[in-house]
Amino acid sequence: MRDDGTLDDPYAPSTPTADMEDGTSTERTTTASRLRAYARDLTGRRRAQVALATGVVCCLGLAAVAQVRDESADAATREGAISNSELAQRAEQQSASRGLDRVAAPSTSAAVPSTAATPADPDTSAPARKAAPARPTDPAPVAGLDEDQMENAEAIVRAGRKMGVPRRGLVIAVATAMQESNLYNVASGVLPESQDYPHQGVGWDHDSVGLFQQRSSSGWGPVGRLMDPEFATRQFLAALEQVPGWQRMRLTDAAQAVQVSAYPEHYQQHEWRATRVVDAIVPTGR
Repeated sequence: MRDDGTLDDPYAPSTPTADMEDGTSTERTTTASRLRAYARDLTGRRRAQVALATGVVCCLGLAAVAQVRDESADAATREGAISNSELAQRAEQQSASRGLDRVAAPSTSAAVPSTAATPADPDTSAPARKAAPARPTDPAPVAGLDEDQMENAEAIVRAGRKMGVPRRGLVIAVATAMQESNLYNVASGVLPESQDYPHQGVGWDHDSVGLFQQRSSSGWGPVGRLMDPEFATRQFLAALEQVPGWQRMRLTDAAQAVQVSAYPEHYQQHEWRATRVVDAIVPTGR
């Protein structure tokens, strides 16, 4: 305490009553100590203030982060709830669609889906459809024939089967066509009319045409019809069936009875080939 009754500031620098140079060494040391203590006190206060401010900022930051996380979680929960609701609605609609009876004709009124899907009753009003039989494929050429020859042989066999001719008659017909036209549908160079129809060559044996070289002038039929393999086959087989005992004859004799050829024995050479061709088109047992 000073003489005027006021308290001394312990950290305030003392005011020397005289020039510092005149002060004693003890007074200068005391003054320096007080200044250092005052500086340390200020530094401590500033550090405390900085630490406090830093703590406040950190707390505020953590609070903000927590709030953002809470808001994100709430948004995700709301989105999940909406998504689950939509999925449930779609699943319900699909279940209702599967539960409708698709066999019945659609009604004009609004259909109310049932809660449980029931299997549709089989429709017994319409007869069951039978599967269409598979069309047999054309056999590959055999016995040295080409595609055209094999197709003509098939035409002969088909026509004979339509007529109900036995297998022996089919073999005789094919062998006869092998001798007469080499199984080609041949037009006549003497009869230009025959060339107006589909043909596979031109012959010069009078007015003979077709697979069996039948003559329109001899009463076998119109030229245009004789150029049709099926018609020509029917004409030959119809004449063959008029021959008594033709099924028990040698092939060449049966064919000659119909054709009246100048070379009656030539038909016999084709029997084995004709038999093989017929077997390829109509396997044994059919």
